[in-house]
Amino acid sequence: MRKLLVNLVAITALLAGFYLSARHFSEPVVSSQPTEMGGLVGSIRPDFKLDSNKGRSVTPADYAGKTLLINFWATWCSPCREEMPMLMDLQREHGPDGFQVVGIALDDAQTASNFVETFGITYPILLGMEDVFTTSMAYGNEEGVLPYSVLVDKTGVVRWQYAGIIKHEQIASLLSDLL
Repeated sequence: MRKLLVNLVAITALLAGFYLSARHFSEPVVSSQPTEMGGLVGSIRPDFKLDSNKGRSVTPADYAGKTLLINFWATWCSPCREEMPMLMDLQREHGPDGFQVVGIALDDAQTASNFVETFGITYPILLGMEDVFTTSMAYGNEEGVLPYSVLVDKTGVVRWQYAGIIKHEQIASLLSDLL
């Protein structure tokens, strides 16, 4: 009887894992009007305090006066890794105009730091597990989908939220209005 119960629990956990995986890695919903997406659009961005891969605490206030693209990601997330070169290109192209990409990794500090060093990620990376998950939820990612990005204007107002891989053209058109 005990063996049957253990097997039943294992099968239930496996099915739950498949369900959540399918839900989180499905094709993102895209709107023709990105500003209509997400419940935070038009609101002041939530505050947070996370450690960086450089060993210091960071808050959004550290980027006051800049347009921020906050990107939640993880080293094990292949779509996250796929968009990172484009995010570095955006930072190079628009950084001089007051734009800042900030990556927030849902990983342990050592794994994320090793990844950043190996792949030469040039924008700031913030780290954590539970704190990052809580921050992601505060920014509207209630389902925990990765990658997940939020665009915040220079005044701290959320202008766009997106679950899935960002395309360069998609974000560049938004930036042209905000920079």
